[in-house]
Amino acid sequence: MFEGCSMSDSLPDFDLDRYLPYRFAVIATRLSNELSTQYREKYGISIAEWRVLVNLAYSDSTSVRDIEKRVSMEKSKVSRAVSRLQESGYLTKEIDSNDRRLLQLELTPKGAKLVGDLVPLAQAYQRQLEAQLMDKVPGLQTALDELMKDADL
Repeated sequence: MFEGCSMSDSLPDFDLDRYLPYRFAVIATRLSNELSTQYREKYGISIAEWRVLVNLAYSDSTSVRDIEKRVSMEKSKVSRAVSRLQESGYLTKEIDSNDRRLLQLELTPKGAKLVGDLVPLAQAYQRQLEAQLMDKVPGLQTALDELMKDADL
């Protein structure tokens, strides 16, 4: 134990509350959790399952590897989400004929219907956020576009 000297006296100045990576992580978690409460209660799916479904529906990501990279989620989480979605009849998975290491995913009609039910929840949540931020939304979108430019999506 240090006598007469706190541990923080020897640390460099650092404003954690203004540190952008920390703030983005906290906000991202909070926003994801708020939206996920709605679709978890109504449809019984997790955040990982939501991300797989919407990426499969609205991006060129069709393999576990593509989705893992696009959403910055661990392969094991994506794989578990894919397995649960397949078991529930929301998607199919097949081995890629060109690269046997890849699993190609495809929404089933049941999965497409679920996405059709989920997207209005996400759109309503987006409108709430836009109403809260009002005229700051265009600048925020521009800043996020800049940060995502090198995200290799």
